[in-house]
Amino acid sequence: MSYERDDDMTEHEAPRPKRQWRRHLGRALLAVTLITVGLVAGAIWSERRASHRTAGVSSRGVGSPDATPRMAGPGGGNGAARGTTDEAVEVTLTPEAVERASIKAVVVRSGPAMSTVTVPATVTSNAYRDTKVNSLVGGVVRVVSAELGSAVTRGQPLAVIFSAELAEAQMKYLSMQAMLQADHQKLERTEKLATLGAASRQELEEVAAIHTGHETEVAAARQRLLLLGLSPADISGLTDASHVVSEVTVPAPTDGVVIARTVNPGQVVGAAQELFTVTDLSTVWVIGDLYEKDFANVRVGSAAVVTIPAAASTVLHGRVAYIDPRVDPATRTAKVRVEVPNRSMELRLGMYVDLAFQTGSGERVTLVPRDAVQSIGDRSVVYVPVEGDDTRFTERPVKLGPVLGDSIQVLAGLKPGERVVTAGSFFLRAEAGRSRSGG
Repeated sequence: MSYERDDDMTEHEAPRPKRQWRRHLGRALLAVTLITVGLVAGAIWSERRASHRTAGVSSRGVGSPDATPRMAGPGGGNGAARGTTDEAVEVTLTPEAVERASIKAVVVRSGPAMSTVTVPATVTSNAYRDTKVNSLVGGVVRVVSAELGSAVTRGQPLAVIFSAELAEAQMKYLSMQAMLQADHQKLERTEKLATLGAASRQELEEVAAIHTGHETEVAAARQRLLLLGLSPADISGLTDASHVVSEVTVPAPTDGVVIARTVNPGQVVGAAQELFTVTDLSTVWVIGDLYEKDFANVRVGSAAVVTIPAAASTVLHGRVAYIDPRVDPATRTAKVRVEVPNRSMELRLGMYVDLAFQTGSGERVTLVPRDAVQSIGDRSVVYVPVEGDDTRFTERPVKLGPVLGDSIQVLAGLKPGERVVTAGSFFLRAEAGRSRSGG
């Protein structure tokens, strides 16, 4: 009996460990499932909380289908953004805010693709019209009648010089002329004697050779007097020693203005010494410094405009006559020379002026004022008023070209005829930035 009881107990108690193992496994699976559900619920709650925070900003991105109600910004402005700085936005202001920000819009225009290169320059005289006045004889200056800066006419006396050299040259001329007259009379007598047979042919030839030599010496003496400043009329009147003069007048060689004077009365001067400089100021040179980056745009013959900073209303026109082939190693510039008419004498020597060159192909391009363009990171944007509503402004990215004076070329993003904000564009940029940041 005892053996059968043991067998029965063993038979009924054997499955008990398997049931316990299954129970523990089910509990573990249930715990894992609850943990997983909790994590997923927490993630969903965090995402909804973050989206709830960003939903407080008034955002209506251009072309955005999930726009949320707008929030009024400072100054009565309602910004619009979609959370990324690369997204264009629309800014809405109250009429009072528009007036307070002095927002103005202009029509986008088209114009020639011309740019202006402006360089500083200095006025100098036309070196080709500068005339140096030199002393033809050495001596002592007696009179100086030309003042620095005075206008003179051709032949007008500038100075008078007392010269012993001139007197000696006249005396030598008179002596040579007397010897020539004596030789001429001797030649005539010898010719008559040779005709009568009283003089040989050889004697006649010798007298003729001496006469020819004296003629040459007289001609040389006369030429020297001309070089010393005497006129042909003065030489013709030089018949004896009583007509010898010791003073020579220095005349003005051309019409112009005396821009240099290096002599005063009582000063001893030598032959060929420079006394004055007379120049014609009806045309002057404007010399500027052209930078390396502008060499390709400015050429000989290019039109140039000269403006005087002290007199902005004065505008003169000229053309490039010369560009120095050498570049200054210190400034990396080359000298450019423009010849400018100066009939009214607006330009004075040494005056500082602005020299401007118009460059470009002349092709029609889209232009906007420089103050209409704002930078946001590496993007350039403009603000376009919404048609029919002067309180709404769309931020539009644009692709820019070169700067053309006070305007900027627009390669993409705008067309001629559209309106764009100029004054107040910085305020709109600030409002758009406030909207993006959630302010």
